[in-house]
Amino acid sequence: MPERPVVVGTDGSAGAARAVLWAAQEAALRHQPLHIVCAVDLDLAERLSADTARRVREAAQSLLAEAAAAASDRAPDLAITTEVGREPVADSLLRAASAVPHAEHAAVTIVVGSRGMGGFSTLLLGSVVPTLAGHARCPVVVVRGTEPPSSRVIVVGVRDESDLQAVRFAGETARRRKASLLLLSARTCFEYVRTMAPMADAVRRSVEAEAAASTRVLGSVQEEFPDLEVTEEVVRALSPAGVLVAASLTADLVVVGARGPAHHVGRALGRVTHAVLQHAHCPVAVVPRG
Repeated sequence: MPERPVVVGTDGSAGAARAVLWAAQEAALRHQPLHIVCAVDLDLAERLSADTARRVREAAQSLLAEAAAAASDRAPDLAITTEVGREPVADSLLRAASAVPHAEHAAVTIVVGSRGMGGFSTLLLGSVVPTLAGHARCPVVVVRGTEPPSSRVIVVGVRDESDLQAVRFAGETARRRKASLLLLSARTCFEYVRTMAPMADAVRRSVEAEAAASTRVLGSVQEEFPDLEVTEEVVRALSPAGVLVAASLTADLVVVGARGPAHHVGRALGRVTHAVLQHAHCPVAVVPRG
């Protein structure tokens, strides 16, 4: 089977530069090539004057050369290819990932920064990231924050067995990076229902079912990754997203599952995943469920 690259987008911004470096390291750890895409929507550019379209293409090639040089500095032996995407950013990255043979069964990952050229943290997040995470059949990593010293901790949010794909991705990442794996389950507090016995019973049964599912996930990951240090933490909180964001302060990566099976077209991200993508202090990986 052909080598499957890690796909990363660049637009010359500082956020994209951090994404390229993260992707280069990840590709090197996987012994896979890196494919860098600069999407300039050439279909739109070509409706401009010939001179303007030429300058747009030249600028994109220049940005790609800079990104490739930075990636090569980070991982000198890395095989790197580049591409000027003709479509908008999300479409170009999705096409680049889907062009890989057997991509739906592969460890292909799309990597982007959280800030675009405009410098507004919600600009890219408000358009490109939901489209990527909602349509990609592979994990999407959004590189947030700076690049502090590694804590060698990978955190994965776990609710039940539907998060197994996210847990496996987190386990593989932790193994490659010689890090420990923390399975974090945030249970919403329902203290106010104690005066409502029927609802309290329903909530208790739901919590017990989730706890049992979380235990089964822990057993599965310990069996699959016997040499990996794996811990489980169950936190009672009003905001599951807040728990994951707090954990991101001391993590190298936070992994969450996307809502809905991978074959759904345009699935929603869900409030927790979207909040983590907006506020996390470290890179966030969104992994398709199912």
